[in-house]
Amino acid sequence: MSVKLSAKDFATSQEVRWCPGCGYYAILKAVTAALADVGAKPESTVFVSGIGCASRFPYYVETYGFHTIHGRAPAVATGLKLANPELDVWVVTGDGDGLSIGGNHLLHTLRRNVGLKILLFNNEIYGLTKGQYSPTSRAGTVSPSSPTGSVDTPVSPGQFALGAGAKFFARAIDTDKTGLGEVLRQAHAFDGTAFTEIFQNCIVYNEDVFAAFTDRKDAANTQLHLSQGEPMLFGDDNSKGIRFNAETFALEVIDVNDSPGDVLVHDETNALVARLLIDLQLPVALGVIYRQPAESYEHAFYAQHPSRMQRTKRVAEFIKGPNSWVVT
Repeated sequence: MSVKLSAKDFATSQEVRWCPGCGYYAILKAVTAALADVGAKPESTVFVSGIGCASRFPYYVETYGFHTIHGRAPAVATGLKLANPELDVWVVTGDGDGLSIGGNHLLHTLRRNVGLKILLFNNEIYGLTKGQYSPTSRAGTVSPSSPTGSVDTPVSPGQFALGAGAKFFARAIDTDKTGLGEVLRQAHAFDGTAFTEIFQNCIVYNEDVFAAFTDRKDAANTQLHLSQGEPMLFGDDNSKGIRFNAETFALEVIDVNDSPGDVLVHDETNALVARLLIDLQLPVALGVIYRQPAESYEHAFYAQHPSRMQRTKRVAEFIKGPNSWVVT
């Protein structure tokens, strides 16, 4: 009989060391709670990270973990999933680690639809290396590496994902316990690469960069929480809605009382509307924006090579065999 684990069972004895007030603390709590909710098993769960503030994550979750090198977490995680498809593999990365040096690995992971759960913590800055502008930093961002303001066009994680052929893309806010928890559970249930962008507040180098839509006082008017098959409503008393304008080929905000029949109903399989939702400035779309079920990479691989699933050697036998060597 299996014992139901709690969020505390997924917390390690390691001292959690991020800057006081950092959004990572809230994300960590949401992840451990989600692992307990979905019935994850510590012995078959793995967290893989690259380099950056987010890379500390595997030390703080009572599962297996790999702290790898800059940008290479998706590649290592892909190897893990192919070697043992039964593993529950999560990748933790940041906007710098994942979309700069790791952009190529991330792209191929997304297009292959490997069974990984990828969490991209987006704070629009390089935090670990003291505040340089990152691939997602907005034009004009002043930083040590852009003292007169960045002239780069920022990467949109969502557009990058869909352009690479991702089958699942979601968004959440670090301190939104309910919304983030639901997205994590949905990502865990997806058979394939579940890519989630989490807006994370870096209080030291980019504080309140997302305040325009994360401020709870006006959240009803700045956040659009999506749910499959439900109308896209927001605002006080759900008085506002989202409509597709066929003339401008864009989404627009309408007063529900004026045009109740024009409000879009969320369809997670509609890639066109997903792209428009990703670019929507205010309100910001949150939740599962796009989900298109498809065969995962590991399923297709083992269907083609069923004999590869037969594991006849133990680690000790492999090390002593002809396919390994000793460096002296």
